[in-house]
Amino acid sequence: MQKTVIGVDFGTESGRAVVVDVRSGAILAAHVTPYPHGVLDEVLPTGEQLGDNWALQHPEDYLTVLKTSIPKVLQISKVSPETVIGIGIDFTSCTMLPVNAEGAPLCLLPMFEHRPHSWPKLWKHHSAAEEAQDVTQLAAARQESFLPLYGGAISTEWMIPKILQVLRSDPKVYEASNRFVEAGDWVTAQLTGNFVRNRSAAGFKAMWTETGPPDSEFFAELDPRLQHIMCTKLRGKVVPVGSVAGHLVESLAQATGLCPGIPVAAAAVDAFAAVPGAGVAQPGTMVLAMGTSTCHMVLSEELHMVEGITGVVKDGILPSFYGYEAGQAAVGDIFNWFLENMVPDSYIEHARANKMSVFDLLETKASDLTPGESGLVALDWWNGNRSILGDAHLSGMMVGLTLSTKTEEMYRALIEATAFGTRKIVERFVESGVEINKLVACGGLPGKNKMLMQIYADVTGRKISTPAVDESTALGAAILAAASAGLKLGGYDSVTEAIHQMSPHRVVEFHPIQKNVERYNELYEVYCVLHDTFGQGSPELMHRLRKLRELTRKS
Repeated sequence: MQKTVIGVDFGTESGRAVVVDVRSGAILAAHVTPYPHGVLDEVLPTGEQLGDNWALQHPEDYLTVLKTSIPKVLQISKVSPETVIGIGIDFTSCTMLPVNAEGAPLCLLPMFEHRPHSWPKLWKHHSAAEEAQDVTQLAAARQESFLPLYGGAISTEWMIPKILQVLRSDPKVYEASNRFVEAGDWVTAQLTGNFVRNRSAAGFKAMWTETGPPDSEFFAELDPRLQHIMCTKLRGKVVPVGSVAGHLVESLAQATGLCPGIPVAAAAVDAFAAVPGAGVAQPGTMVLAMGTSTCHMVLSEELHMVEGITGVVKDGILPSFYGYEAGQAAVGDIFNWFLENMVPDSYIEHARANKMSVFDLLETKASDLTPGESGLVALDWWNGNRSILGDAHLSGMMVGLTLSTKTEEMYRALIEATAFGTRKIVERFVESGVEINKLVACGGLPGKNKMLMQIYADVTGRKISTPAVDESTALGAAILAAASAGLKLGGYDSVTEAIHQMSPHRVVEFHPIQKNVERYNELYEVYCVLHDTFGQGSPELMHRLRKLRELTRKS
């Protein structure tokens, strides 16, 4: 009898489910459910205004994805629920929410629904920058051994800075919270009735290293009220990738159309699920998970300290390997910003008249340009810099604008800027001793824009492969589900075996064009000068502009 698994990928704007054949890895059906409440970055559903750099979500949207997309993929694929042997999920991280003793999100309780800090903070919630700086400075002053594992800086996107922000800004929410949980772990708890913490998020986003979490003395010095946080509000068993978090409860079985009691895999960070989804189970291959942002992941059998990366965690991406992560805080978001704010009406009308998307029109026009033709170079910091500078207060820049600059030239310069940012990250890894032999790109962007992928190949000077599937991340979650189910139920006894059997076998390759490589080497030198000047030499210039904007908005 055919055996299948469900993979559910929770992204920034939507969630998607796939049903996958366990033997072939074929995606039999996929369905996307947009979050009804979207990203809350200006106002709460109750009307309260949010500050600058806020990004919240509504927890009911997560359940809507499960109850909508899982039944839909079963219907589309005509797969019998009896064939489904497991569920795996991945989630954007760190997305954090406070819950009460029953596991209910505080934001859904009438007494807290008006308080912004009671709502889930999305990964790109960047208003805890001051708290992130305080955590980093204290760790550096104490010479904490965990700090070098995270590139020398703790990100504003992570769990501890976000919790510290809640404690400082709304102590009542902090006191009322029984736990602060990763949204992925909250979803698995809803599916199983059992709360566990996944190794991916605990390791990369909450400073849980091979030797465990930071000691209580560190947290006490950060704030006395945090002294015992790891055994109180961050308590919970930490379980590895591909393990069983629990089994599907009756209520969610009825809501999704699945059979109760099937295994539910521990959650994974969404970008990390792209690694098995792209068929990568060995060191030396960097996976670029490209969407609203880009995460760069690579496996190694050895530990290397890489300054400026997001982190390195043993067993954090796949079992038995050190998993390394770096990232760019905005990629697809930059292109969407450009589309929404910078494209003239004439281009939009032209695209409509020719029955094509505006993005397709921009790609067509920008593809006719040669590297350097526009005389433009941009810095890809529209949402700050995640790696290698780790500074959320940096902002974007474009140099070389003239009165003859065209829309497609600016669009191509933004694509090139994100490629330059990726090259910076690749070079930092290699300089630090981490082997990178090839690049694999997956996610929402690579399959939609061939020009983008060719530019990345030309800028990095490396061949780039893209799996010929549209849902690599959800596929990765399904692969982890097959591993958690085990051979006895019709799955696999190891994550590695599941990857080898279920990952995509067809890829599209982009090879560097030598004349473009040479020209991009020149442009990259300009990018590096701008990067070092405004990111390291005089970052206070951008900091001052951001501060002025924040003060003006408050007044």
